[in-house]
Amino acid sequence: MGKSRRNRAKAGKRSDPIAKPAKPPSDPELAAIREKSILPVLKDLQSAEPKSRSAAAAAIANIIQDTKCRKLLLREKIVNILLTETLTDASLESRAAGWEILRVLTAEEEADFCIHLYRVDVLTAIQHACAKVTATLTSSNPTFSKTTKAEQSFVWGIAEALTEILSALALAQDEALDAVVRNEQIVRFLFTLITLDVTTAPVLNSALSCMITLSEDNQKFVEAILADDSFKCYKQLITLKNSDGYKSVLACGVLHNVFSVAQWNDQSPGKDGVCDAILVPTLSQTLKHTQRSGNMTNGHGSTSPEEILQMALENLASIGTALRETLEQGSRAKKNGPVNGVEDNGDAMDADDDDDGDDDEELSDNEPAADDDEMDQDEMEADMDMVTGVEDDEQNLEGIDDLPTLKELIQEAIPQLIKLSRDAGKDETSTSIRDHAFTALNNIAWTVSCIDFTDGSNVAVLQAWTPVAQMIWKETIAPVLASDTADIGLATIVTSLSWAIARTLHGQSFLSGDEHKKFISLFHASQNSNPDQDDPFQSLGVKCVGVLGQLALAAPIGLNREIGVFLITVVKSLPEAPPAEAIESLNQLFDIYGDETKEWDKEVFWKDNFLQHLEEVAPRVKAMVKSIDKRKTTELRTRAEEANLNLARFIKYKQTHRP
Repeated sequence: MGKSRRNRAKAGKRSDPIAKPAKPPSDPELAAIREKSILPVLKDLQSAEPKSRSAAAAAIANIIQDTKCRKLLLREKIVNILLTETLTDASLESRAAGWEILRVLTAEEEADFCIHLYRVDVLTAIQHACAKVTATLTSSNPTFSKTTKAEQSFVWGIAEALTEILSALALAQDEALDAVVRNEQIVRFLFTLITLDVTTAPVLNSALSCMITLSEDNQKFVEAILADDSFKCYKQLITLKNSDGYKSVLACGVLHNVFSVAQWNDQSPGKDGVCDAILVPTLSQTLKHTQRSGNMTNGHGSTSPEEILQMALENLASIGTALRETLEQGSRAKKNGPVNGVEDNGDAMDADDDDDGDDDEELSDNEPAADDDEMDQDEMEADMDMVTGVEDDEQNLEGIDDLPTLKELIQEAIPQLIKLSRDAGKDETSTSIRDHAFTALNNIAWTVSCIDFTDGSNVAVLQAWTPVAQMIWKETIAPVLASDTADIGLATIVTSLSWAIARTLHGQSFLSGDEHKKFISLFHASQNSNPDQDDPFQSLGVKCVGVLGQLALAAPIGLNREIGVFLITVVKSLPEAPPAEAIESLNQLFDIYGDETKEWDKEVFWKDNFLQHLEEVAPRVKAMVKSIDKRKTTELRTRAEEANLNLARFIKYKQTHRP
């Protein structure tokens, strides 16, 4: 017997899942808030009375900052109400409040929320709003200045909300980013905001911030900026860069992205010979003249000095990293072949962009008082003169005139970065600024450290860099090491910086005391911390091994022996030792004792019987390789295999080259 069909008539009576009322929350407190604050205002938001709708929209814009209210509003499908009703309301005030609600939602919710917004076609509403704001701002009848103050306020509110929503969408998903930059109305809207003289500071800053997000590694958006003849967007960015305040720093961020995508650098400058070198003085002066307030946030729409400093530091850190490509290009031009002048050490280079400085640990109680260890102002200024080349080093800097970005970083930026990295404040904002300053120094130092200074064509760079590197060690690294900091985040970035500096100062006398013992202590302290699971080679332990290995290359016999024994001990602690630390220890041992002409080859390697220790540990290294799952940690397995192969070769070589 056949199955009976369902009554098709019921199909037309299905309830709308979007319109279906949400179930009340089981939590009594949330249920009470829903009944008292959420349902009444949502009812007014959908009222037939315009004034009620506007008042309700404004009320929701205020309460949505509260986490509980926000979650309840989302539960009641506030997004659908906004998209279908509020954002298309005839009332400008209602629309402004609606966009502000969406702005808060994108700022407070996770990236998944922005992806959801994109999938429900929020860009159509954004495009329409952008076109309307652009038309209002550029209208000649009536001109925008002739509208009421209230209308102007609502328009600027919508404009600022739109730019922040666009940034959030672009950051959440590449597909959304591509859709945004392809939308001519949205691009025109952004160009309008940054070129109009009447644009308010909060809106201008928000628009520039949005353009930083859209222009990063984005060929299409950068081409739009450079090809724009209607608004002269690129020219306006240069003008803003030459101004002051937050807008100049943000303009530098956009221009840096433009230069990177267009490949305008020291070796191949762009329009009017521009490259990152023109940005460094602006950013450095910002660091010099911005006065700290001790308050990181002053609320939405306002900018604190700390935010300005942080953005300037992030720009300098990015410029420091981008400089490496310029140096590689210069090396290729000199060699007319493969890159030989710059070492391929990308695995060691650590920009520490992931270090957000949010470690709650502070410097230990053993930190020496500032009066005991810090120089007075006159001594500090005298040392800064040495860094900037005011006297004897002017000639050294002239030797790198063909690398204007590096020259500006040495002369203008690094002295300011050193000052900020020495900030003794322990509040959250001071710690954040200090960590960003260290990150910028770290990026610059790693870029320079990847230059092959055995290549005679790089002598001028070494001469210009050496006094600066010595100053960074003396003024930033040594004081942190002396403080016996308990802040693992700070220790990690300082150790990374130390590694880079040590790579550039072989043969130089720069140690002021027992810094190597501090790194050994940090290594042991790191064993109790959680390693970086994403990249084990960026752990504090690996960085301690790296810097110690570099220190051994310029150390007297006694110090070389102490470091060598430490590295052998790390490898011999397999299988307990983390693989990344053992691998880096082996690599450093190969570098230190691979040259039989060095004094420590005979006095340390052979006299302390290092070869026998390495022969004994070889089976453990082989077992370590087999224990690493190549499918889960491909890089770790690959580098372990390389270390194992190199160990076998190293042992064989040493066996046939006994003194």
